[in-house]
Amino acid sequence: MSGEGKVVCVTGAAGYISSWTVKLLLRRGYTIRGTLIPIAIQTFSCDTTTDRKKTKHLLRLDGAKERLKFFRADLLEEGSFDSVVNGCDGVFHMASPAVLIDLAVKGTLNVLKSCAKAKSIRRVVLASLMAAVAFTRQPATADDLLHKTWFSVPSKTLAEKAAWKFAKENGLDLVTTNAGCIFGPPLQPTTNFSVGIILDLFKGPTYPNGYVIYFDVRDVANAHIQAFEIASASGRYCLVDSSPHFSDSIKIIRELFPNLKLAEKCVDAEHDELWPALNVSKEKAKGLGIKFTPLEVSLKNAVERLKEMSCIN
Repeated sequence: MSGEGKVVCVTGAAGYISSWTVKLLLRRGYTIRGTLIPIAIQTFSCDTTTDRKKTKHLLRLDGAKERLKFFRADLLEEGSFDSVVNGCDGVFHMASPAVLIDLAVKGTLNVLKSCAKAKSIRRVVLASLMAAVAFTRQPATADDLLHKTWFSVPSKTLAEKAAWKFAKENGLDLVTTNAGCIFGPPLQPTTNFSVGIILDLFKGPTYPNGYVIYFDVRDVANAHIQAFEIASASGRYCLVDSSPHFSDSIKIIRELFPNLKLAEKCVDAEHDELWPALNVSKEKAKGLGIKFTPLEVSLKNAVERLKEMSCIN
């Protein structure tokens, strides 16, 4: 599907995943209405940020001058998104913080309420996390096959559950993506939790004894767009490529960048893993036609970008 002539809204447009989503949407010809989260929530900044700094990397993208505009909207104010989403063909809701329950739940519902009023909207794509799937009251283990029916983790779980309830009651076409630990190069001049995991490998003598459920940021962005464009897309999509141990990532980075100083040993290696390897079903996600980026490529691109940002010396 071409995006020419179509208008979409991307909330939290300057974030890690959303920046790549904006870039790919522009590449496909979409006109984008972006909103920003008013404060740097869950951001580990290499530099202080203002609205101008938050959007500078996006305004430099091909097509941005003609087809990207930013709007102010308050997640906690009902009706604040009415004028932003009115006339849009779709909405990518990505401004749902993982650590603030009230903002995540109320913000998601306020965006959806505005979407329900706008008769032009064909579908809403909600960005959630595998953290809302994998960690239940009985923690998932390697013996569990994680799929679209699992729920957990307070803010993302509650926001997603509230979204599904509202969508069902109001006839709103909703699709959610649940990504794992996301690696790859950030477009924005700040780092987030997932990229912070990579940075931590350079900061101490030890690395965690655990596994990460990995997916590349560019593949996540593409999955969002495919989830919007493919008419048959529905429900939840668990986005995980593999579950490498931290030692695997250390080995890959050391081979690619032998001159960089990395953690040397695994902390508490004699005990059980901090995060177990998880078996995540890929079957539904394959229906979006995604080509998974290898971990080696994702880590290489991420480290190169972090060096450019002076986050790694």
